[in-house]
Amino acid sequence: MVAFLFRRCWNGLLVMAGVIAIVFILFNILPADPARMMLGQRSDSASVVAINRDLGLDRSAGIRLLLYLNDLSPLSIHSTRSSSAFFLDPGKYRHTVSLVNLMQDKVLVLKAPYLRRSYQSKKEVSELLFEKFPETGMLALSAMLISVGIGIVLGIISALHKDSLADRFCLAISVSGVALPSFFASIIFAWLFGYVFSSVTGLNMTGSLIETDPFRGDYIAWKNLILPAIVLGLRPLAIITQLMRNSMLEVLSQDFIRTARAKGIPGKIIVMKHAFRNSLNPVITAISGWLGSLLAGAVFVEFIFGWNGIGKLTVTALDNYDLPVVMGIVLCISLVFILLNILSDLINGLIDPRIRLE
Repeated sequence: MVAFLFRRCWNGLLVMAGVIAIVFILFNILPADPARMMLGQRSDSASVVAINRDLGLDRSAGIRLLLYLNDLSPLSIHSTRSSSAFFLDPGKYRHTVSLVNLMQDKVLVLKAPYLRRSYQSKKEVSELLFEKFPETGMLALSAMLISVGIGIVLGIISALHKDSLADRFCLAISVSGVALPSFFASIIFAWLFGYVFSSVTGLNMTGSLIETDPFRGDYIAWKNLILPAIVLGLRPLAIITQLMRNSMLEVLSQDFIRTARAKGIPGKIIVMKHAFRNSLNPVITAISGWLGSLLAGAVFVEFIFGWNGIGKLTVTALDNYDLPVVMGIVLCISLVFILLNILSDLINGLIDPRIRLE
């Protein structure tokens, strides 16, 4: 198990390095100038040159990539003099530990990964992510709980009543969930349940988890979570329903199920104790992948419902060509994907002994 975790962590680091390189290269070949976008249309050449020098954008792309990797690495080389965007001052970090003096003005330090500052707001990217990630995480987790709970139940009902009216109904829901684009579903749900039937549902067309009231101050508006969570969970609900149905049908046709029935074991015990557990492996794998996908794919849903999370922050950063923010979001989501995949493998090993043996 330790060797397995080491291999997966090493593979995850390689994936992260590939993601960093690809996204960095893509943003450096785009014909956009962050300095001019920061200064606006009336920017002069001297100001543009000064900002590019301050941000380190006057260096070659290869040097910028190496310096960015140096900032991300927990063990990295930094300058004790410079306070630029690339060579950090160790005195600014409480947990920075000097290890070896390399030169007169260079030091090898152990630190937390530094994601740099936003070009627009000047706030640290890590601070922006800590502000926005909880709302997106709550939205994705709620959508996943809805899709898993309903999808597993529909999949079991569909498998136990194969080719019946209930089976066709469950498959129709599954197909509709896959075919309906998230942005279109968001508009329909927001208009229908947040406007037309708002007097019945009590829901709003737009709103975030944390709302501000002039009298109460900041408060948690749980009702704003309902519509975006349902819309975001439609597609994984459809996939989980199909996977659960197919896996359950396959397990129910195996010899040990027929043997259990021949021994006179009640059908409910056969389904819940034997068939259900052995049908969960593909569903767990799908859940781990979809939870990461929901974090990355909530852009349209958050934008339409006015949800103040990572998706909305991504749209704003792409609009302003805010490279550090986009890179920080991509790295954060990639890390979530890797951790969820490792967790999925561990859970599958606990459920199915054959996977532990392999």
